[in-house]
Amino acid sequence: MECIYLNNRNYDGSQISSLWAYNIAGVQDDSIIYFRGTCNVEIDHMIDLEDKRENEAIYSSDMIHFIIEHFDSTNLKLVYSRQRLFASIVSEILMDKGFNIKREGDDLFINNRKLSVSIASTSAVSQKIHFGINVIHDYYADLKSIGFEESKIEQLMCEIAESYVNELDDIEKDLRKSRPLDVI
Repeated sequence: MECIYLNNRNYDGSQISSLWAYNIAGVQDDSIIYFRGTCNVEIDHMIDLEDKRENEAIYSSDMIHFIIEHFDSTNLKLVYSRQRLFASIVSEILMDKGFNIKREGDDLFINNRKLSVSIASTSAVSQKIHFGINVIHDYYADLKSIGFEESKIEQLMCEIAESYVNELDDIEKDLRKSRPLDVI
Protein backbone atom coordinates (compact mmCIF):
# COMPACT_ATOMS: atom_id res chain seq x y z
CA MET A 1 0.00 0.00 0.00
CA GLU A 2 1.40 3.37 -0.99
CA CYS A 3 1.39 6.22 1.52
CA ILE A 4 1.64 9.70 -0.05
CA TYR A 5 1.66 13.20 1.42
CA LEU A 6 0.43 16.10 -0.74
CA ASN A 7 1.13 19.70 0.16
CA ASN A 8 -1.64 22.34 0.30
CA ARG A 9 -4.65 20.73 -1.33
CA ASN A 10 -8.35 21.32 -0.68
CA TYR A 11 -11.10 18.70 -0.47
CA ASP A 12 -14.34 19.20 -2.43
CA GLY A 13 -15.64 15.63 -2.64
CA SER A 14 -14.28 14.90 -6.11
CA GLN A 15 -11.26 13.19 -4.53
CA ILE A 16 -13.49 10.28 -3.48
CA SER A 17 -13.81 9.26 -7.14
CA SER A 18 -12.14 6.06 -8.32
CA LEU A 19 -8.58 6.26 -9.55
CA TRP A 20 -8.02 9.74 -8.11
CA ALA A 21 -4.59 8.66 -6.84
CA TYR A 22 -3.72 7.43 -10.31
CA ASN A 23 -4.89 10.66 -11.92
CA ILE A 24 -2.89 12.95 -9.63
CA ALA A 25 0.13 10.80 -8.72
CA GLY A 26 0.23 7.80 -11.06
CA VAL A 27 -0.53 5.39 -8.18
CA GLN A 28 -2.11 2.14 -9.34
CA ASP A 29 -1.81 0.27 -6.02
CA ASP A 30 -3.88 0.50 -2.86
CA SER A 31 -3.09 3.87 -1.37
CA ILE A 32 -3.60 6.35 1.40
CA ILE A 33 -3.05 9.96 0.40
CA TYR A 34 -3.08 12.64 3.07
CA PHE A 35 -3.07 16.42 2.93
CA ARG A 36 -4.22 19.53 4.74
CA GLY A 37 -6.64 22.11 3.38
CA THR A 38 -10.19 23.36 3.37
CA CYS A 39 -13.20 21.10 3.08
CA ASN A 40 -16.17 22.27 1.06
CA VAL A 41 -18.40 19.52 -0.30
CA GLU A 42 -21.14 20.78 -2.59
CA ILE A 43 -24.44 18.90 -2.78
CA ASP A 44 -23.41 17.44 -6.18
CA HIS A 45 -20.48 15.59 -4.57
CA MET A 46 -22.42 14.32 -1.54
CA ILE A 47 -22.32 10.56 -1.18
CA ASP A 48 -24.15 10.33 2.15
CA LEU A 49 -27.80 10.43 1.12
CA GLU A 50 -28.91 11.45 4.61
CA ASP A 51 -26.72 14.57 4.41
CA LYS A 52 -27.93 15.22 0.88
CA ARG A 53 -31.63 14.88 1.82
CA GLU A 54 -31.14 17.25 4.75
CA ASN A 55 -29.15 19.65 2.55
CA GLU A 56 -26.30 19.48 5.08
CA ALA A 57 -23.19 21.48 4.29
CA ILE A 58 -19.84 19.86 4.86
CA TYR A 59 -17.38 22.67 5.40
CA SER A 60 -14.21 23.38 7.34
CA SER A 61 -11.71 26.17 6.82
CA ASP A 62 -8.85 23.90 7.91
CA MET A 63 -8.93 20.12 7.96
CA ILE A 64 -6.54 17.21 7.56
CA HIS A 65 -7.73 14.72 4.96
CA PHE A 66 -7.06 11.06 4.26
CA ILE A 67 -8.15 9.50 0.96
CA ILE A 68 -7.91 5.71 0.97
CA GLU A 69 -8.39 3.44 -2.03
CA HIS A 70 -8.40 -0.37 -2.13
CA PHE A 71 -8.66 -2.47 -5.28
CA ASP A 72 -9.14 -5.95 -3.77
CA SER A 73 -12.93 -5.76 -3.51
CA THR A 74 -15.97 -3.66 -4.22
CA ASN A 75 -17.76 -5.00 -1.15
CA LEU A 76 -19.55 -2.16 0.67
CA LYS A 77 -19.52 -3.98 4.03
CA LEU A 78 -15.74 -4.43 3.79
CA VAL A 79 -15.08 -0.76 3.02
CA TYR A 80 -17.26 0.32 5.95
CA SER A 81 -15.30 -2.08 8.18
CA ARG A 82 -12.05 -0.53 6.95
CA GLN A 83 -13.47 2.94 7.56
CA ARG A 84 -14.23 2.04 11.18
CA LEU A 85 -10.79 0.46 11.57
CA PHE A 86 -9.32 3.75 10.37
CA ALA A 87 -11.49 5.74 12.83
CA SER A 88 -10.32 3.43 15.64
CA ILE A 89 -6.67 3.97 14.69
CA VAL A 90 -7.13 7.76 14.70
CA SER A 91 -8.94 7.55 18.04
CA GLU A 92 -6.16 5.44 19.60
CA ILE A 93 -3.43 7.79 18.39
CA LEU A 94 -5.21 10.87 19.76
CA MET A 95 -5.95 9.12 23.08
CA ASP A 96 -2.27 8.12 23.34
CA LYS A 97 -1.50 11.84 23.06
CA GLY A 98 -3.74 12.54 26.06
CA PHE A 99 -6.97 13.62 24.38
CA ASN A 100 -10.33 12.31 25.55
CA ILE A 101 -11.80 10.94 22.31
CA LYS A 102 -15.09 9.12 21.93
CA ARG A 103 -15.75 7.07 18.81
CA GLU A 104 -19.27 6.36 17.56
CA GLY A 105 -19.08 4.28 14.38
CA ASP A 106 -16.90 6.26 11.99
CA ASP A 107 -17.26 9.58 13.89
CA LEU A 108 -14.91 10.96 16.54
CA PHE A 109 -16.04 13.33 19.30
CA ILE A 110 -14.36 15.50 21.92
CA ASN A 111 -16.57 16.83 24.72
CA ASN A 112 -19.67 15.71 22.78
CA ARG A 113 -18.61 17.84 19.80
CA LYS A 114 -17.91 16.16 16.48
CA LEU A 115 -14.24 16.25 15.43
CA SER A 116 -14.29 14.30 12.17
CA VAL A 117 -16.18 13.65 8.96
CA SER A 118 -15.98 10.47 6.93
CA ILE A 119 -17.56 8.65 4.03
CA ALA A 120 -16.95 5.28 2.41
CA SER A 121 -18.25 3.86 -0.83
CA THR A 122 -17.44 1.59 -3.73
CA SER A 123 -17.24 1.81 -7.49
CA ALA A 124 -16.87 -0.78 -10.20
CA VAL A 125 -13.09 -0.87 -9.62
CA SER A 126 -12.36 0.05 -6.01
CA GLN A 127 -13.34 1.00 -2.48
CA LYS A 128 -12.84 4.61 -1.36
CA ILE A 129 -12.73 6.28 2.05
CA HIS A 130 -12.44 9.94 2.95
CA PHE A 131 -11.67 10.77 6.57
CA GLY A 132 -11.25 14.38 7.66
CA ILE A 133 -10.28 15.86 11.03
CA ASN A 134 -11.01 19.50 11.83
CA VAL A 135 -7.90 21.53 12.61
CA ILE A 136 -9.93 24.75 12.99
CA HIS A 137 -13.73 24.94 13.03
CA ASP A 138 -16.16 27.55 14.35
CA TYR A 139 -18.91 25.13 15.37
CA TYR A 140 -17.53 21.58 15.69
CA ALA A 141 -14.59 20.33 17.72
CA ASP A 142 -11.13 20.93 16.30
CA LEU A 143 -7.52 20.11 17.11
CA LYS A 144 -6.56 23.73 17.87
CA SER A 145 -9.30 24.20 20.49
CA ILE A 146 -8.14 21.12 22.41
CA GLY A 147 -4.57 22.39 22.48
CA PHE A 148 -2.98 20.33 19.72
CA GLU A 149 0.23 22.06 18.65
CA GLU A 150 0.42 23.43 15.09
CA SER A 151 3.99 22.19 14.76
CA LYS A 152 2.87 18.59 15.32
CA ILE A 153 -0.01 18.40 12.83
CA GLU A 154 2.06 17.16 9.88
CA GLN A 155 3.67 14.56 12.14
CA LEU A 156 0.19 13.46 13.30
CA MET A 157 -0.97 13.05 9.70
CA CYS A 158 2.02 10.88 8.87
CA GLU A 159 1.62 8.79 12.04
CA ILE A 160 -2.04 8.10 11.27
CA ALA A 161 -1.38 7.14 7.64
CA GLU A 162 1.58 4.91 8.51
CA SER A 163 -0.39 3.24 11.33
CA TYR A 164 -3.14 2.29 8.88
CA VAL A 165 -0.62 0.89 6.39
CA ASN A 166 1.12 -1.07 9.17
CA GLU A 167 -2.19 -2.48 10.43
CA LEU A 168 -3.09 -3.72 6.95
CA ASP A 169 0.39 -5.19 6.45
CA ASP A 170 0.00 -7.04 9.75
CA ILE A 171 -3.39 -8.41 8.66
CA GLU A 172 -1.82 -9.64 5.40
CA LYS A 173 0.95 -11.42 7.36
CA ASP A 174 -1.63 -13.08 9.61
CA LEU A 175 -3.59 -14.27 6.57
CA ARG A 176 -0.49 -16.02 5.29
CA LYS A 177 0.25 -17.92 8.52
CA SER A 178 -3.21 -19.29 9.31
CA ARG A 179 -4.29 -22.64 7.95
CA PRO A 180 -7.86 -23.08 6.75
CA LEU A 181 -10.33 -24.89 9.00
CA ASP A 182 -10.74 -28.61 8.46
CA VAL A 183 -7.28 -28.91 6.87
CA ILE A 184 -4.64 -30.83 8.78
